[in-house]
Amino acid sequence: MYGADIEQIAIELNEEPEKLAEFEARIARGEKIEPGDWMPAEYRRQLIRMISQHAHSEVVGMLPEGAWITRAPSLRRKLILIAKVQDEAGHGQYLYHAAETLGATREEMLDALLSGKAKYSSIFNYHTTTWADNGAIGWLVDGAAILNQTMLARCSYGPYSRAMVRICMEENFHRKQGQEMIIRYSQGTPTQRAMVQDAITRWWWPTLMMFGPHDADSPNSGLLIRWGIKTRTNDQLRQEFVNQLAPDLQACGITIPDPDLRYDEASGNWLFGAIDWDEFWRVIKGDGPANAERMAARQQAHDDGRWVREALSAYAKKQLH
Repeated sequence: MYGADIEQIAIELNEEPEKLAEFEARIARGEKIEPGDWMPAEYRRQLIRMISQHAHSEVVGMLPEGAWITRAPSLRRKLILIAKVQDEAGHGQYLYHAAETLGATREEMLDALLSGKAKYSSIFNYHTTTWADNGAIGWLVDGAAILNQTMLARCSYGPYSRAMVRICMEENFHRKQGQEMIIRYSQGTPTQRAMVQDAITRWWWPTLMMFGPHDADSPNSGLLIRWGIKTRTNDQLRQEFVNQLAPDLQACGITIPDPDLRYDEASGNWLFGAIDWDEFWRVIKGDGPANAERMAARQQAHDDGRWVREALSAYAKKQLH
């Protein structure tokens, strides 16, 4: 997921220096790279890795909240949650299509997910244990995702950039519904306030982890920024998230589970404590609280959908005759 063969990349980049120079000049001018354009093999590989991982995250991300559709406390909350889960399925479709423009097939990407070769966001390997977790996911997790996705909406690859524009609009709705839930419950009954505090306590640190490892441990970031796929680093995005959320959560009377959290007037940042990177890597490597459950659910859905794929294939062949 995070590794890269630096020597092999250097060899590939030296193979066609003139084309590479023109490619990078286009990016510097703010032009979008389109599917038929020349691009370095490593640019294509990094995009397929990122976009397919993003697509997997959208699809797997339906599971933690989808489990609460039948237990929503009101019809209004149920309708909102159904719409949100449907949106995530649509996001997965946009992104798989964007990856397909780079030559990756849907079957290859799904095989990589189901075999464990491809990853998805670590945040979805945690359980949703109360209704308030849906609010925490909306405000914290979707809020964190929007910071990353807004950056990607300006990325250098056209199909990915355009997909992200629509996704960002819908994710912003998801963030607002989560924020509305947390604010409302934080002003509610003692039971509701306790439930919200518990949800934020459990989701705070996993949300900070979902921005990825520290910049010093993220070998792909330099190349991604050089080629305009990313414009900001993991640590920069993480700091902006904390700066946004810390004062807002505290204004709701919610305690953030970090004794080292404090506002630093000199830098204008909210400084936070050390992240448990051992936990992050355990979850990434498949040993999180819900990794096995998530993959079993995806495998079951894939198996249950086999007859649909076979029927569509048979119908397509019939149209050719």
